Amino acid sequence: MQIVVKKWGNSLGVIIPKIMANDLKIKDGTPVEIEERKGSIIISPKKYLLTEMLANINDKNLHEESDFGEVEGREEW
Repeated sequence: MQIVVKKWGNSLGVIIPKIMANDLKIKDGTPVEIEERKGSIIISPKKYLLTEMLANINDKNLHEESDFGEVEGREEW
């Protein structure tokens, strides 16, 4: 698929076609990684590791335990 690079402020941008965005589950605000590899530009959805997400937990964003009522189904507590 061929697309055109457009000027965006002092930078350049590309538009990701909707069909590709849907296939890759990319939407407005999705973080992506961009890298240059052997003369090519590679854009990939950012995949977070559990260790990275856990490292961002702190006293300000840690919430209290939630009570969802009585056990339903085969949950074990």
